[in-house]
Order: sequence, then C-alpha cells, then structure tokens
Amino acid sequence: MTASSTRSCRSLSWLAALVLLCAGMTAAVPAAADRIDVKKASLQPSEDGYILEADFEIALTAPLEDALNKGVPLYFTFEFEVIRPRWYWFNQRVAGARQQYRLSFNALTRQYRVGVRNLYQNFASLAEALEFMSRVRLREIVETADLARGYTYIAGVRLRLDTSQLPRPFQITAIGSRDWSIGSDWHRWAVSP
Repeated sequence: MTASSTRSCRSLSWLAALVLLCAGMTAAVPAAADRIDVKKASLQPSEDGYILEADFEIALTAPLEDALNKGVPLYFTFEFEVIRPRWYWFNQRVAGARQQYRLSFNALTRQYRVGVRNLYQNFASLAEALEFMSRVRLREIVETADLARGYTYIAGVRLRLDTSQLPRPFQITAIGSRDWSIGSDWHRWAVSP
C-alpha cells in the first residue's frame, strides 16, 4: 500500500467519523417544532354515539410562558375529524369538531384561567391549567348512524397554538419562529364500527 492511498483512507475514515458524530449530535437534540405531543386518542362507542378521548402533552416555550405571565392570553385550537377514504374520489369527511381554549394569567389573583366556550376555570399553577387542557373528552362527537358497518374510517386529532389570535406585534414575531408556533401534528388512527 502506498503512502498516498494510506493518507486517503485516513481522510475518508476521518470524514466518516465526522459525519457519524454530526448525525449523533443532531439525533440527540430534540426537535423544537412540536412542543405539543399526542399521547393517545380513541373513539369509544356509547348509547347515542361515540365519545372522543384524547390526551396531549403540552409544554410551553420560554417566550410563550413569559408572554402569558405578562398578561397576553394564549388561544389553543383543538381539531377533530373522521374521514372515509375513497380510492376513486376525494376522501369524504364524515364528522368534525373544533374547540378553542383560552389560557390567561391574572396578576392580581396570581391564578391561571382556562376558558372553553362560555365556561371558565381557575388554577393555582400553570402545570394544573395545562393538565386540564391536555385531557379532551367530548361526548357524542360522532353519531352512531354516521359510521356504517363494513367500512374503515380514519379519525384524527391535533392541538395547536392559534397565532392569529395573538396581538398584532406577537403575530409578526410568530412568523417563522418555532418558539411561537407550537402544535402537534395530526394523530390518525383507524376506526371500524
């Protein structure tokens, strides 16, 4: 073996080691884009329809928590859908729902408040408020007649921060920022009645 081929083998092994090191470093760093994860979701049959049970893991970024503690309310949108896949045409949307959560902090009472529609609940800590928001239970979200036997449907849920509800200066900051645009991807599963 000549000296030049030995040098090229060493440089190739050095390059391979560098690539593996970089790949290991990027794998060790968690992805910052999604700070809301779906832990589980299911449709449970009941007498009048189906009950949706979904659990999320919500972690606010430091800028979001700071804005919340300074009086900026955060709006989260929960989305649910059931589709019937069709090979010959577009998928058919069978059912869907959307629910908005308003998370705010009251500096006078030092309490966090979660609003869903016209109902509000106060919490002593941010962890308690996020725990409440992370457990979604919706009764009769899909009627029994909507899901025909013999078909397989695809249900999906997601939860995300609605940046369009932020005050205008924060909306501009949120454009392209991972710290301000948090949300889960669609979590989908098969449903066969």
